[in-house]
Amino acid sequence: MRSRIHRFTLPLALTAASLTGASALAHHSFAMFDQSKELELHGAVREFQWTNPHVWIEIQVREADGQSRQWSIEASSPNNLRRRGWTATSLKPGDAVTAWIHPLRSGSPGGSLLQITTANGTQLVN
Repeated sequence: MRSRIHRFTLPLALTAASLTGASALAHHSFAMFDQSKELELHGAVREFQWTNPHVWIEIQVREADGQSRQWSIEASSPNNLRRRGWTATSLKPGDAVTAWIHPLRSGSPGGSLLQITTANGTQLVN
């Protein structure tokens, strides 16, 4: 009897584990970002959100027409960024930064962070 239960339990457990892993990997699509383009933004940090599941950086950018526009930049998780040298205080409101992003396909002011450089030359990679 014991081997019969084990024979059914193991495949069921493996199937459940594989489905759970697939959904965890598929929680986010990058299709909204145009990964064929890289955009360089110069501005000031308005807000730095060190939150799960993704860190957000709000940057106030002066556009070519002289207007100021807020850009919402999505970065990796705090855990991943910490491994790359980031901390919850890496960026502060008012910090002058240059950010390189994959912009949103929609043309809205936002994107996926590639790298950000602070005024003192510190480079933070996503």
